[in-house]
Order: sequence, then structure tokens, then C-alpha cells
Amino acid sequence: MAVRGVLIVQLMSLTLTIHLLAVPGELFKPFNVSYDHRALIIDGKRRMLISAGVHYPRATPEMWPDIIEKSKEGGADVIQSYVFWNGHEPTKGQYNFDGRYDLVKFIRLVGSSGLYLHLRIGPYVCAEWNFGGFPLWLRDVPGIEFRTDNAPFKEEMQRFVKKIVDLLRDKKLFCWQGGPVIMLQVENEYGNIESSYGKRGQEYIKWVANMALGLGAEVPWVMCQQKDAPSTIINSCNGYYCDGFKANSPSKPIFWTENWDGWFSSWGERLPHRPVEDLAFSVARFFQREGSFQNYYMYFGGTNFGRTAGGPFYITSYDYDSPIDEYGLIREPKWGHLKDLHTALKLCEPALVSADSPQYIKLGPKQEAHVYHMKSQTDDLKLSELETLRNCSAFLANIDERKAVAVKFNGQTYNLPPWSVSILPDCQNVVFNTAKVAAQTSIKILELSAPLSANVSLKLHPADQNELSIIANSWMTVKEPIGIWSDQNFTVKGILEHLNVTKDRSDYLWYLTRIHVSNDDIKFWKERNISPTVMIDSVRDVFRVFVNGKIAGSAIGQWVKFVQPVQFLEGYNDLLLLSQAMGLQNSGAFIEKDGAGIRGRIKLTGFKNGDIDLSESLWTYQVGLKGEFLNFYSLEENEKADWTKLSVDAIPSTFTWYKAYFSSPDGTDPVAINLGSMGKGQAWVNGHHIGRYWSAVSPKDGCAKCDYRGAYNSGKCVTNCGRPTQSWYHIPRSWLKESSNLLVLFEETGGNPLEIVVKLYSTGVICGQVSESHYPPLRKLSNDYISDGETLSNRANPEMFLHCDDGHVISSLEFASYGTPQGSCNKFSRGRCHATNSLSVVSQACLGKNSCTVEVSNSAFGGDPCHSIVKTLAVEARCSSTSSIHFSV
Repeated sequence: MAVRGVLIVQLMSLTLTIHLLAVPGELFKPFNVSYDHRALIIDGKRRMLISAGVHYPRATPEMWPDIIEKSKEGGADVIQSYVFWNGHEPTKGQYNFDGRYDLVKFIRLVGSSGLYLHLRIGPYVCAEWNFGGFPLWLRDVPGIEFRTDNAPFKEEMQRFVKKIVDLLRDKKLFCWQGGPVIMLQVENEYGNIESSYGKRGQEYIKWVANMALGLGAEVPWVMCQQKDAPSTIINSCNGYYCDGFKANSPSKPIFWTENWDGWFSSWGERLPHRPVEDLAFSVARFFQREGSFQNYYMYFGGTNFGRTAGGPFYITSYDYDSPIDEYGLIREPKWGHLKDLHTALKLCEPALVSADSPQYIKLGPKQEAHVYHMKSQTDDLKLSELETLRNCSAFLANIDERKAVAVKFNGQTYNLPPWSVSILPDCQNVVFNTAKVAAQTSIKILELSAPLSANVSLKLHPADQNELSIIANSWMTVKEPIGIWSDQNFTVKGILEHLNVTKDRSDYLWYLTRIHVSNDDIKFWKERNISPTVMIDSVRDVFRVFVNGKIAGSAIGQWVKFVQPVQFLEGYNDLLLLSQAMGLQNSGAFIEKDGAGIRGRIKLTGFKNGDIDLSESLWTYQVGLKGEFLNFYSLEENEKADWTKLSVDAIPSTFTWYKAYFSSPDGTDPVAINLGSMGKGQAWVNGHHIGRYWSAVSPKDGCAKCDYRGAYNSGKCVTNCGRPTQSWYHIPRSWLKESSNLLVLFEETGGNPLEIVVKLYSTGVICGQVSESHYPPLRKLSNDYISDGETLSNRANPEMFLHCDDGHVISSLEFASYGTPQGSCNKFSRGRCHATNSLSVVSQACLGKNSCTVEVSNSAFGGDPCHSIVKTLAVEARCSSTSSIHFSV
């Protein structure tokens, strides 16, 4: 029967309908959006929507079109992003909508791609973003308390939310104006902290809803993690699993605003990884159990450029193990497996949107089916068998974490792997199972390093670049003063709160006081063989103490007690403290009260006449580094520093600035710099702040083999044990010139810049492993499948689909075997059954191409190499840039 071919026609029709909304060269024809208990209603039709989380400031505008296009190709209908208040209004009343904060440009790019936009205005965003997206000046508003029934906060919040809504309206970006914006969010995960504010929190959330609705956006508003969201606001779920979530009203649909497809990381921690089998399982279960809008947080994670990383202690990378990685490249198999899932869900969409609720069938102790039937226009209309199948979709779930189970459904037997969902768009044929991954595996490589030099730009032949990454003795350096360096310092009595002084203009704040030590004190210490000690009740994030210009000790942590023995000389001694913020608190209640630096008392112990309380002493304050405020990192100002050639004898050195120049690597591949040889500091390229770097090493244990089965948590499938949490840092291509690119580093703890390399980042190795038991492909939804009476059911053989990055082709085949190959990517070996022409068949199909498809069948390989055995095709290939390839088999 030709059921699958009909399904393809059905999906093609749906896809055509969606894209007819888009007008070439413009955005959309105006349409309205509403909702009922089942789904969002777009232009009068219910929709099942896949959303891709993409934060515009975590990429450059030059990267946005490619990221949006890859999201669309991966099956997304919607792009979702926060709005970042502190990026848009860094100074009260002075707005920034340029560069990475060009919100209007980003939205128009989304619309021109034919995708919708869900904009989460907040304006609190969390997002592991500095201060949760709040501008630092907000905490200085008199009488303010954040996120509660507080008049000063509500006034500022309403002013900014209104600013964004008015901007969208003025630029005609709402759907009813022909724009892509179909939905907004106000507040963010407030339900997680609401109880901390008591009655005032409850009143606040009511005010938030009324305020948002009063702005005239005329699209639905969402509040995530808000069980008591008012009736006029859709409440939604965030988490690893939301299939059991129900809205707080039967008149609202079930939305999942954040499906955490990975997790963030902190300095000195392992890197989280979420298996795609479990991620796909969570999505399929959500739609199986009446969900209708699901967003991946994140689909593209990106980079915390500058000092935007929150925390404290969140790393510069916000890769998030996303389907599109930090550099904008597709991550496989996550992207491809989810693309197949999305295609399967789209096949089910007509039945899903038609049914008000599914039919539930118990299939076993941990097995169940949900069946969605389309309503017939005439209740007594008798449908044909084919029409009945077209109007029925089913999900078969096995939530057992260990056992595969065979179940009976609709008169047939279905084998369900553990912790999986099978999708049957026609209630008969399985087109996708969440645990069966047919997508390729991609392994990224870094190659073609660019030389760094002091004041010249060298262009090397690609073959030489692997050999020469650093020009010895070419770096320039200048020392950063320890302590007070400008006449902008000031002296007051007592300890001031860090942020009240720095206003977050810099991570660094110096505190200086003078201590007099008598001869009697010196004798007292010698007689008792003791040292005086600096004691501080509580400090955060990185704290250092210097005595007479020399480092005496340090502490790292969030509000930890500081106890450090020191050595004083007789007479006057300079006691210098350095407080360093590593990202401001971005989550929890009362974050405006958290602050940074020092809390409590400071005292010196061990003196002959007793402890000395320094809390009320005179302290001189200096904000930031000299090099920061004199712009040592900028193209225009860097030559004003007293740079000298770096001597190898001076390595490593603390509190030091370094600079070098490098040429851009050839091609268009993303660029990364390895700062693993450095200690801790910050980096700039051509004046653009890459972010903080730190070679903090993760624990050696905890990286056991990952099993996708069973509930996921951020500590379940970690990688990178015993290594620096982050060594490679993204340099966006748009920040580079062809030559003479200025790299500037500020190093705090000492490192070796001579080992720094700049390299190209790309997919180097691709592997596929597809067996005869895999389902027929869902990737190619084209007329080829239905021309001349051919249907997908007639083309029931699985296929292996392989692809390299754009601008790359398959340059060599390292392994190919159709039969019973063993192992996995990078470790394949032949089994006892092997088709001798495996390599030649795959070579003919793939070599020299950016992408290729190989049918997995006996006929494709000229016969059955071993009867009565399920065969598998395993392939390992290498991708190379089209500008530097040679082909080999």
C-alpha cells in the first residue's frame, strides 16, 4: 500500500502552506495569532511548533543568517530569544541597538527566512548572563527592590518592556503587521522564587500580567515556570522533561519554553553532554502527551563575549552541547537526529492539531500508546481504509530504562527499545524511533595555525602553517601596576561594597591601607614563631592580598571566609587587597543585594596589643586596571603603552599585558585561539573583547561511559575530566582583517604566550552507521519520492546520509564496510561478513562531494554478502576544504 507516499504529499502540502505566508523580499502577509486549550492558532489554524533557542548577542550579526538557516533546515518553525536589557540600556536613558544588539535586524532576518519569533522580553532573563540581564545602574535607583511589588522597580521595568514593544510595533515586526513576532514573554521563571517575596510577590505577578497586556502587543504572552500565572497569560514549563506538565487552566495549551538540551559549565568543572537519544525521547513524549510548543534551550548557544558571562564563574563558552555549536557548525548526530524527529512530527501534525485530546492505550507495565484521530467533517461519513490511516497518528512509548519490549498495537507487533518512543504518522508504519540514530557522527578538528608576531604579518603556505605557529621572541609586553595607578582614586573611611564603587565598569577593584608595625610587634612574632594574619568574614569571587607590592595569598569562591598569614616589616607597610568579580549573580531572589567583593569585618590578628580592626580604617580605592582604562587592547591606543620585546626569561609573569599580531587563516572556516598555556585573564582581538580565560582544570573522575537510558541530569554524562574546562576561544571571522590582527592579553597569574596558536575549526571526520533495520529516510521530502507512481513505501530501504561543512568535501574514505562491521567512529573494523566492493560503492557515491547518500541494501552492494543476517553499513570519511584537498581511498 502507498500510505507513506501519501504522507509525504500531505507534508509537502503543509510545508507549502506554511511558506506561502512568506513573501519573497519581505516578511509575512499579516496574520493573527491566538490560542485555545490545544495549541497556538496561527492565521486561523492550530500549529504544532518546534522552536530553536538563539540569543543574538552570543553571535555576531554576520553569523545570524547562517544560524537561522541551519535552524530552519533542522526543522524549526520558530526562533526564540531573550531581550538583554543591560546590553540595550547600559546607561540609563542611553540605548544601544547596534552590532550584536541590533534586535530589529535579527528579527527581520528571522522573518525573511520564513520563521516565526518568540521574544522573551523579561526583562529579567537569567540565561547565565551577567546580572541576569539587569543593567547595573538599576540597583542604584533609590528605594528599589527587584522583582517584587516595588514602585521604583515596576516603573523601570514597565518603561523598558514598553520600549521594546513600541520598537516592535514601530518597525512593523508583529505578525498582525506582517512581521514574524507571534508571541512574547514577560518575567522569567519567577515561580521559582515567588515564595521568597510572600504576598508582595503575588501582587507583583498580577501587576506584571496587566502591565504586559496593556501595552497593545496583540499577541499571546507567556510566563514560564509560573503556576499562578493569571488567566490571560499562558504558563509554560522549563526543564529536561515536560511531558507531564499541565497548564494552570483547561483553556490554555501546553507549552515547553526551555528544553535543556545540554547545560552550562563553570571554570574548573567538567563539560555536560546530553545524549540525543534522551533528548529526542523527551520531545516525542511531550508531543505524545498533548504538548504543542517546544523550544530547545539552546539550539545555538554561542559565546559569552566580553564580560557578559554571569555566575559567578561561568565560562566564556556558552556552547551548551547544542545542535549548532558555539562556532556555528552543525553538531552531529544531535542536529541530524532531531531533524528526523521534527520531520516525523510534521507528518503527525494534521492529526495532532485536529484532535482535542488523544486516545490512551495501556500496552504494558511501562509501555503506552497515545492515538490522535482527525475529526471528519461529517460525523457519519464512512472513510476508506487509506483515509482512516491518513487521519490517525500514534506514539508508542517504552519508558522502561533497561528492557526492550514487543507490544501489540493496531493488530501488529512493534519492538520498542528501552527509553524510547516510536512515531507512527498513519497509526501503522513506524517512521522514527527516538533510540535509533541514523544521523552521522561528526568529529571537529583544529588545524592550520596562524603565526603570531610582534609587529609584522606573515602569510604562510597552508602546508607550513602546521609547523610554525609562533615566532619566537616576537611578543611584546608591559607590566600592569600593582595597586593605585591613577589620580582618579579616592580615600574614605571604611569598606565600600565592590559594585557600588566599580559600577561594573571593570572586574577589578583595589583597596589600599597603611599598617604601622612596631619593633615590639616584630619581637613578639619572633618569640612565638607566629605571623600576623589578615582575616575577612566573607569574600567573593577571586580575592588577592598584597603586602608591600608582593602577592601574599588569594582565595576563590562565593562568599568564603578569608584567612591569610602575612609578613610585615617594621615601620609602615602597604596592605593592598584586590577584589575581582567573575560574573555577577544571575539567578535567585534578591540579586540586587548580592553584590561583590567584601562582606563583614576585616581585621589583623597576632599583634602584641591585640587584634586590629581595619573595617573603619582609611582605605584608598582604585577601580580597574591601567591597561583597561588606557585601552591597551585597542587598535588606536595600544601603541601608547610602553611595550618592550618579551624576554623568554620573563615567562611566566603575573599582572602583565602581552600583544602580538597574526594573519587570518585562509578560507571561511571559524577561527579559534588556544589559550591553554596561559593562566587567567582576559583577551581581545582588534579591540573586540573575546572574554575571560582561565586554565582551571576539572576533576579527574566522573567521566564514565554514558548511557542515554533513564532520566538525565547535568552531572550524568560529563566529559573533559582532568583537563582545563576551556582552552579554545572563538574569534568571529567578522572581527578579523586579512593581516596584522592585534591580539592583546591581560594575564593575572602567569602563563606562556609563546605556546598560543590560532587555528581553523571545522568538521574533520564524519562517520555513519546504518543498518537494514533502520527506517526509510525522512530527509528528502521532494517530488522525487512520488514521481512516476513511486512512493516512499516502494523505496523502503534505509539510507546513509553524509555531509561535510559548507566549503568542504569528502576527500578520503578511511573505512567502509557493508556487512557486520564492529566498533564505532574512529574505531571501526571489519566483521566476519563484509561486501568486498563496500569501499568502491561508497567512494563512487561520496568522494569529492559535500554530501552524499548511500542506500543500505543488498542490491546497492551487488548482492547479499551473508544470508539471514541483518547487515550494517559503516563508513568513516574525512572532510577537507575545497581549497586544499586531494582525494584518497
